[in-house]
Order: sequence, then structure tokens, then C-alpha cells
Amino acid sequence: MVRLNEIRAGEVAVEAPSPTDAGLVFIGRIRTPWTDRLGCPRQGRADGPACRIEVFPPWREALDGVALYERLEVLYWLDRSRRDLVRQSPANDGTTRGTFSLRSPVRPNPIGTSIVTLIGVEEGVLHVRGLDCLDGTPLLDIKPDRRLFTPLAPPQPGDAEIGTEA
Repeated sequence: MVRLNEIRAGEVAVEAPSPTDAGLVFIGRIRTPWTDRLGCPRQGRADGPACRIEVFPPWREALDGVALYERLEVLYWLDRSRRDLVRQSPANDGTTRGTFSLRSPVRPNPIGTSIVTLIGVEEGVLHVRGLDCLDGTPLLDIKPDRRLFTPLAPPQPGDAEIGTEA
């Protein structure tokens, strides 16, 4: 993973198109102990340090019911990541792989995702373990871990579809 915006041997950068507004709204900030990429873990750990997810006031009512789930999926914007590498050398040995085959934060749309363990909920704040992002990272979304979630809405036809040969 490129940690300080360098391009390693064998890596390939492209001229990224200008961003267009996808209509994303940051709904909060994530508070972690990590202030630089060199100290930040590559993957969150269920036994990692406690972190805080601070949800901005307009969105706090959306936390109702979140305490029903032991694990949550957190999506966040890796705002300090470069966005132009299509091939990366994670081992810094000249061997490269395509960006979409890696979990590197360096990607065209630097969206991070972690499955976290919920420790507790306070007014507008989730206490969790399992994050792998820098302090102050913008929050995009929070969802129950899909392995724990059963849809509450009535079934629809596509819910029962299975794969068939084309």
C-alpha cells in the first residue's frame, strides 16, 4: 500500500478525471488513535483499540435500533488517500497487482469499509472496535453487518432468485 504518496517500482498511475459530485454527504467523523498512515493498521481487528464514531446532529435519530446489532459495517471516505494508481506494489518489491484486487486505501473512489464490534451507544456516538482509519476520517454510512441482518420489509420476488447458467 502506498503510505506517503510515493510511487513504487512497477506501480502505474493514471491521470484521474476530475471528480464529479456524487451527492455524498458526510454524516459524522471517526475518532481513532491514529494520526498518520505509517502508524495506522492495514486491517481493523475485533480486539483493536476502542474508537468513536461521532454522528452529526441531523443524523443522530438514524441511530435508533443500532444497539440491536453486535457488529456494524462502517463506510468512510479515505480523504487523505491518493486516487490515481491502477497498479500497486504492496510489498514494495516491484511486483504489482491491480488496485481492484487489493484492499489498499489508494483507489479511484477511496471508500473504506470495516466490520466493527459495537461496544456501546451514547447520544450521537458509537463506541466500537475494529477500525483501520485515521483520526478525523469522514463518515459515509453505518449499516448492520449483513451476516446478522434479516430484512424487515416483506419479501419481493428477487429475494428468492438463484443463479442459472447464461
